[in-house]
Amino acid sequence: MDTSTVKIILQILHYLFFGYAFAAITSYIVLSILSGKETLKYLKKNSFVNYKDILSSTESPSITIIAPAYNESLNIVENVRSLLSNHYANYSVVIINDGSRDDSLEKLIESYDLEKIDYVVNEKLKTQPLRAGVFKSKNPAFEKLMVVDKENGGKADALNMGLNISKSKYVACIDVDCLLLEDALQKMIKPFLEVTDSKVIATGGVIRIANSCVIRGGKLIDVNLPKNLLVQSQILEYLRAFLLGRMAWSRLNGLLVISGAFGIFDKEIAIKVGGYDTNTVGEDMEIIVRMRRYMEEQGRKYKVSYIPDPLCWTEAPDTYKIFISQRNRWTRGTIETLKKHRKIGFNPKYGSFGLLSYPYWLIFERLAPIIEAVGIIYFTILVALKEVRWEFALTFLLLSYLFSVLFSIVAIYSEELTFHQYKKKGTGFKLVLLSALEPFVLHPFILYAAIRGNIDYYFNKKKKWGEMVRKGLSTVEA
Repeated sequence: MDTSTVKIILQILHYLFFGYAFAAITSYIVLSILSGKETLKYLKKNSFVNYKDILSSTESPSITIIAPAYNESLNIVENVRSLLSNHYANYSVVIINDGSRDDSLEKLIESYDLEKIDYVVNEKLKTQPLRAGVFKSKNPAFEKLMVVDKENGGKADALNMGLNISKSKYVACIDVDCLLLEDALQKMIKPFLEVTDSKVIATGGVIRIANSCVIRGGKLIDVNLPKNLLVQSQILEYLRAFLLGRMAWSRLNGLLVISGAFGIFDKEIAIKVGGYDTNTVGEDMEIIVRMRRYMEEQGRKYKVSYIPDPLCWTEAPDTYKIFISQRNRWTRGTIETLKKHRKIGFNPKYGSFGLLSYPYWLIFERLAPIIEAVGIIYFTILVALKEVRWEFALTFLLLSYLFSVLFSIVAIYSEELTFHQYKKKGTGFKLVLLSALEPFVLHPFILYAAIRGNIDYYFNKKKKWGEMVRKGLSTVEA
């Protein structure tokens, strides 16, 4: 291959990378504008809502909170107390002890005065069998609580057991170590109650990071900014993702994922599509895509809604090892879901779901780390060949960096104008300073984890769920 051919190839790659970057930045700007409009619409609309009507009405639809638990002995008692503290008239809590090897079950039995009951499970979805059985409390104060002890089958299998157990119309699937605010259920159920020509099949909510927050008795007492730089960076990342991303996709009815930490589903549809897939590590994304695909193929109008209120708080990884493991799993889950449902992509039969949502997720989520890694290799080759136009390269890198910082500042500003959870003096300024550091503190590790996730998916036969060691929210004090 002669020199002129090499230069032509490099020139083509140059324009391809530039075009991809331009398209990505444009999409982020458009999504931010749409998110802002949708958030303002939500706040204006819901300023007139009396949530006490939903709270006190016995006609409120029934909701079962399903919380899988595996080796959660450290905080299981406090976490269940949090779930039982919700201000909603018609709900129950089902804890699925998924073959825990610690004393989680024993602690629950002792703390909530549980006794084993005879219970026939309506096995609409195939799951691992019961182990010790089903337990209910002898104490009337805990009548809403049920604990199911089963053989270990993983999170998806535990959630399917919860779907079998539930007698409610709707199910709220939540990580047992998450903290729900008291008004979470009445806010999340509202989209299902609104009269429209579309059936709401699922609703997601904002997830916030609870590290360093003060939590007592299962309630959020005080919100603090963590000292750990990695956790701080994830707060910024979550603000961007939830405030400037998912609100826009909700407006476009294009959501492909509801966080596994907290979401409410129409149980009938969830069971009709076969429940959670136990053969994927991205069960939260996969079930939403499958439910949407089912509704599209049935020709039924539907919607996946999103609530911007910060209703659920969870613990984020505070070490790079755990963080990389988590993001590795997210990458593999995305690959599995998009591959399994590739029929949807660019298929006009599925409307905007196939022509907008799927392509965006494929190009700007699935392929983004690969394209970025190839871009780094491409730049290295240019340096080696002395083909770099440094004035252009440095300008491009500077503009990309400044856009990243500006995007984060817009997310911080949106948070300050809307829900303003970080009220302590100086916190906003610290977050703005952090926006300048975050591209160096967090992004390289996200890229590394994503590349590792691709390698593990294609070359590692052992599909591990991924390590997530938690230190517990109830033990955190200011």
